[in-house]
Amino acid sequence: MANPTKATHPHAVTELCEEGSRLYADALRAGRIARTDVTTAPCLLEFALLHPDPDDEELLRPVPPTVALTERLHPIERDIAERRELSIRIADAFEPFMNLGIPATAIDHSITVLEGGDRINAALNLATAQSQVEMLTIQPSDDRFSERSLTQGLERDRALIERGVRIRTLYQHTARYSPQKLAYVAQLANGKAEYRTIDEVVERLIVCDETVAFIPARDDQQVALELRHPGLVRYLVKVFEFMWSRSVPLSAGAPYEPVADGITDIQYSIAKLLVEGHVDEAIARRLGMNVRTCRAHIAKLASLLGSGSRAQLGYLIAQSGILEREGAPQ
Repeated sequence: MANPTKATHPHAVTELCEEGSRLYADALRAGRIARTDVTTAPCLLEFALLHPDPDDEELLRPVPPTVALTERLHPIERDIAERRELSIRIADAFEPFMNLGIPATAIDHSITVLEGGDRINAALNLATAQSQVEMLTIQPSDDRFSERSLTQGLERDRALIERGVRIRTLYQHTARYSPQKLAYVAQLANGKAEYRTIDEVVERLIVCDETVAFIPARDDQQVALELRHPGLVRYLVKVFEFMWSRSVPLSAGAPYEPVADGITDIQYSIAKLLVEGHVDEAIARRLGMNVRTCRAHIAKLASLLGSGSRAQLGYLIAQSGILEREGAPQ
């Protein structure tokens, strides 16, 4: 007979409840937690985020988050690998028919519109499978970042590194505080893969061997452009190199730490955009953070400069000279 008092938490691991999150964090900080303390969050045992302490049956030990994340990514990675192989087989099957009945002079491969996530990923998989030298990537911070997009990128990058292809990826500074992206980088960072961050990025970009580039054509990421025109691709590579030269390695110190004038690099970037007249939502979007975090930085700026209003803050920023400090990000 089932125990009628047994509690359950009907939610997915991606939606860990507030109580479960708090207790898991407590367990990670202390290295263990009493069984009686987690009765209000049975999801921690259901999701195998805690396991018995071999030395004390009254205690539980936390499973490290990197281990728990890896265990959940493995089946997704296998599924992506199978789909990637299928997409390549389908492309190979159609390759003999591509130019039949169409004069070669009438074919224009310079710009191809890709609509739908499956078609975009199939084109990316094919381009990366053919890449032999280097892949350049710009990845803006995105609240929609999911396990699926993480494992899709992980599968592609691993295959590239195994073939000796160099990878350079540029994130926004906010990526330094994303556990998913840090776990992703930790699995791939080596001599062939470099990761840097910058305050602002232009948009998502992938370039393979300086011959084919992919850029989004719509904000919902469901339409992309595949570019093979040499002039366009060269231009995008120059944009990437310009931003790369102004970025900092992901392993460097956090850009949120105050410098001599008490203003952090991220607050400098916000101040610059405020003076240019951008609203909070636009600033947050350009810097890859949520609006609440952006407004917290704005409040800090206002406090440091003694501002009593938004209009006065813009004036005080312009008059303070903080936008002219030596070594400020460009």
